[in-house]
Amino acid sequence: MVRLGELMMILELHRQGVPIIAIARRTGRDPKTIRKYIERGIEAPVYGPRSVGRPSKLAPYLDYLRERVAAFIDLTAVRLTREIREMGYEGAYNAVTRFLAAIRPDQQPRPFEVRFETPAGMQAQVDFVRFVRHTGRNKGSIIGGIIASISKIGS
Repeated sequence: MVRLGELMMILELHRQGVPIIAIARRTGRDPKTIRKYIERGIEAPVYGPRSVGRPSKLAPYLDYLRERVAAFIDLTAVRLTREIREMGYEGAYNAVTRFLAAIRPDQQPRPFEVRFETPAGMQAQVDFVRFVRHTGRNKGSIIGGIIASISKIGS
């Protein structure tokens, strides 16, 4: 099977009057193949009807999974897979995770930090850092710092 670019080149060379044997030499194809594509020309691909796939192994358990997720939103896919396997499910874990991702409501990622505001001067952060100089004697210093909170609400 030739690609579209190669087919366009074959048809253009034929339109210019280049013999089929010469086109076959340039493309490295058999002359019968070149002749076949010239006779066909450019045609839209013909697709047949899609075949209906086999039924999902998860299908009998979909209602159960919907009920469980509606009742307890934080249930993990591992636990739900275990539960339906006890009921006779023989399918893959990935099928369960894909289904659960589709039916669960979108959860925004929880923030790593929670911002809070305090009145100015009411709270401070204290940090200690140890600095060590290696000059023959291991002397170190511990330095402390206090950072007072400043509220942005009042400004």
